[in-house]
Amino acid sequence: MKFGPVPVDQAMGAILAHSEHLPDGRLRKGVVLDGDHVAALRAAGFREVTVARLEPGDLHEDAAAAELARALLSEGSDIHLSAPFTGRVNLSADYPGVVRLDADRINAANAVDPMITVATVPDFHQIRSGGMIATVKIIAYGVPGAALSRAAGFARGAVRLVRAKHQSASLIITDTPGGPGSKGAEAIAARVTGLGMELVETRTCAHDAATLARQISAASGDIVLILTASATSDPFDTAPQALRLAGGTLTRFGMPVDPGNLLFLGELHGTPVIGLPGSARSPVLHGADWVLSRVACGLPVGSAEMAAMGVGGLLKEIPTRPQPRRAGRE
Repeated sequence: MKFGPVPVDQAMGAILAHSEHLPDGRLRKGVVLDGDHVAALRAAGFREVTVARLEPGDLHEDAAAAELARALLSEGSDIHLSAPFTGRVNLSADYPGVVRLDADRINAANAVDPMITVATVPDFHQIRSGGMIATVKIIAYGVPGAALSRAAGFARGAVRLVRAKHQSASLIITDTPGGPGSKGAEAIAARVTGLGMELVETRTCAHDAATLARQISAASGDIVLILTASATSDPFDTAPQALRLAGGTLTRFGMPVDPGNLLFLGELHGTPVIGLPGSARSPVLHGADWVLSRVACGLPVGSAEMAAMGVGGLLKEIPTRPQPRRAGRE
């Protein structure tokens, strides 16, 4: 691509590099200059303008962005592409779910040419319906077709959306005299529905292992969520013990994500069971979101996967829990 100032009379068919103000209005950058544009520039007193002119083998920014965006999608993806505009195409989710990325492929595509770029949300990012997953931006007005082909080859199938495999969840809330009761149930329900699932029931029971065990066994959801009145502070505390009494197993207690340290994960006859810390009563981003979204979508999540969540696991402070990392317990 050739870029630079040219006499106005030689600008026909070139791409205007910078917006220009004319008496009849603004001539926007990126427009392909035709005879009327050139006449208007000449009448306004312009002697030269800065333009970009594609050379043989170059692709216009919009065509290049569209080709690279199409390459990123995996087969059968629930992701839609925006129409290209100013060298940009956005990739957005058709449904709620979890974004999976092949970072090596995306990095390789971004290394081909600085003018060819792909920016994405993080891997395992939970996305709402319509949420933006990635944006392709061609920085120049055109790029060599060979470079774009290389980038597209590297990026092929690097972005996919995983939708919820489970359809429903049950919430069990334990209560104690003077305890928080059902506070926070709305935030937890929003987490469930935000993944495209249904919260089919909310059960309340006393905070003791035997009673909670019976409620766990009776829960009808595909996933069982437990919110206890008192924080779980040990693998043999009330809620994990209740899971064992019900015939289930504990996969892991504790995770390197804050807020979310005191979460536990287990299962009962193939049904995932997630014990939620009291901090999950807040709607802010939480370790529970990371675990629930992976469980809901059928993605691997066990002790090893939870242990690997520490890098990036220092999340936003919770306003309702002043200075939570400086004093007190979750």
